[in-house]
Amino acid sequence: MTDFHLAQINTARLRAPLEDPAMADFVVGVTTMNELADRSPGFVWRLVGESGDGTIQAPADPRTIFTLSVWESVEHLRAYAYQSEHLDFLRRRREWFLPHEHTTSLAMWWIPAGRRPTMRQGISRLGRLAANGPSPDAFTFRQTFSPPAAPRAPLPVRPA
Repeated sequence: MTDFHLAQINTARLRAPLEDPAMADFVVGVTTMNELADRSPGFVWRLVGESGDGTIQAPADPRTIFTLSVWESVEHLRAYAYQSEHLDFLRRRREWFLPHEHTTSLAMWWIPAGRRPTMRQGISRLGRLAANGPSPDAFTFRQTFSPPAAPRAPLPVRPA
């Protein structure tokens, strides 16, 4: 186990409200994808919304949704996202979401193991990534960063 885990936030703009019949496959799929994530290697935690799933709607704009989760490593999150049934779900994203144009849709960053990020922190990381590009503070799969080095214990003092 490492001293750091990977936090990730992603966001999307819905083509229609979640109650719309055009969104039915997405709504059902969210539960399936959350169950898959929950049993995936390296999964640690996800924020659960009022609906009981991991999809959080922005209060000011219910058509904007977020997910926030924690993984043991970039490799674990990548395996879930691109090497599991999630990839088939991801391939259908254009059916449910509007194009992002110039906005940032995913940010990842390292947190001390055992901590949980907040939605506010995640949204801040999306903003940092959009404003400054990839850095250890906020990055994407295209350019990842290693976890911070664990602090070294001080060397014992030898008696004189």
